Amino acid sequence: MSRSRRRARQTAIETKSRSVRSASSPSAQTHPPGSPPSIARSAFSERTLWVSLALIAANLIVYAQVWGHDFVNYDDPDYVTDNPIVSEGLTRHGVAWAFTTFHSSNWHPLTWLSHMLDVQLYGLNPGPHHLTNLLLHMANTLLLFWLLHAMTGALGRSAFVAGLFAVHPLHVESVAWVAERKDVLSTLLGLLTLCAYISYVRQPRVRRYGLVLVLFALGLMAKPMLVTLPLVLLLLDFWPLRRIAFGSNPPGAAEPRRDWQRQAFRLILEKIPLLALGAASSIVTLAAQRRGGSVTDLAMLPLKFRAASALVSYAAYIGKMLWPARLAVFYPYPRTLPAAWVVGALLGLLGISIAVMKAGLRHPYLPVGWLWYLGTLVPVIGLVQVGSQLRADRYTYLPLIGLFIIVAWGIPELVARWALPGMILPAAALLAILACMLTAWRQVEYWENSSTLWDHAQNVTTGNYLALNNAGVALVKEGKMDEAILEFSEALRLEPGYADVHNNLGKALASQGKLGEAIAEY
Repeated sequence: MSRSRRRARQTAIETKSRSVRSASSPSAQTHPPGSPPSIARSAFSERTLWVSLALIAANLIVYAQVWGHDFVNYDDPDYVTDNPIVSEGLTRHGVAWAFTTFHSSNWHPLTWLSHMLDVQLYGLNPGPHHLTNLLLHMANTLLLFWLLHAMTGALGRSAFVAGLFAVHPLHVESVAWVAERKDVLSTLLGLLTLCAYISYVRQPRVRRYGLVLVLFALGLMAKPMLVTLPLVLLLLDFWPLRRIAFGSNPPGAAEPRRDWQRQAFRLILEKIPLLALGAASSIVTLAAQRRGGSVTDLAMLPLKFRAASALVSYAAYIGKMLWPARLAVFYPYPRTLPAAWVVGALLGLLGISIAVMKAGLRHPYLPVGWLWYLGTLVPVIGLVQVGSQLRADRYTYLPLIGLFIIVAWGIPELVARWALPGMILPAAALLAILACMLTAWRQVEYWENSSTLWDHAQNVTTGNYLALNNAGVALVKEGKMDEAILEFSEALRLEPGYADVHNNLGKALASQGKLGEAIAEY
């Protein structure tokens, strides 16, 4: 063979090799509407590895300090330190108890088992218990990144969503609080359910669907807030899985878009077993919460007021996502809600909903992200009021993913017309992540112990009787009875009918020999 022919043949081989590599890269992959995607092997590339390592590093920078943190006196005693069954470790009796108890007004046996396993391995040393929460959160961060990257092929946008999830200050409560193990554990199982679902969509098999059901059931047994996960699967069917299509029929579509009703019916029918599991979990959870006395009666908190507070909470969570300041472990329920807040929240939510639905066909990530946020918050938005808090940062752990998707996909499309220099957007994204890291790192500090936690809660809220009570309990433990009595007295001024405070004040007074005053409090 002549030298020129050999050179031409070598050039052809190299060109073909480059073509194959380009076609197999995540950025080159597209999934026509109506065709199921596959998790490409090239999704696990060198760049993916570097992003994963960066996400791990970000988590460690923000949360490594929890190793030196103590348990706190809010739910941690119920779940671990003062729970006689959990504190025995993993025993046969404990396993049976986990599956049969409604303790703490919940039925979440996997959460109990995870705490028992920690005690079995580490005793009541708080550092490793915190570390387990952190490891679960890191696993959630990586799973979220890999899922989005596999479904969309968008490396940078998927990394940005995962980065916000990893270090957003609103998520500190779920990670830094041992008793919120149920949040990070259930989300892990929920994301694994999404992984299994993608595998099922790629190759529909009964066995693969069975794995989706099993993982979903396990997630519900860690925290029943996952009941809305079938809604998330339907949203993913629309985008980015493209299993349902609206409008005109595009070239290459597997099925005509005029048949979208038939497609939608088939996809809803496919979710019936999942919906049945969610309904069963909801019934069990409501029974557990009623038996535990956690559900507030309508006579005490009318439905009209609950609906108004739900609207305000939806808007407040968005505000806290954009400007995560003055975060507290407990937000007291207000005596009244200003009408301006309710009307403003209603108009704002309606306006956003109308806008994202109108733009939904051209930008499908908008309705998917928005409905993800609205739908996954429904179980904890307060229509069925459990507990005495107005809202809680931990409730945003899963729902905020929807808003993060809107930001990650929406901003690049919004600024694409402005011809900005290529590095402006990545630099802005990095600055946003760094700002979240700094704020979250500071927020984690407040979880060092009960005293720092409740002092901070009092500083950033008003009328926080629970913060005063629990700060008083921490002072009693430190032997500062006079200061504790002042905290208890102020809590009673704000909430005279709060029985726990009367009891705590009575014990503090009795310890000082003031038995007459103590009896009055008892």
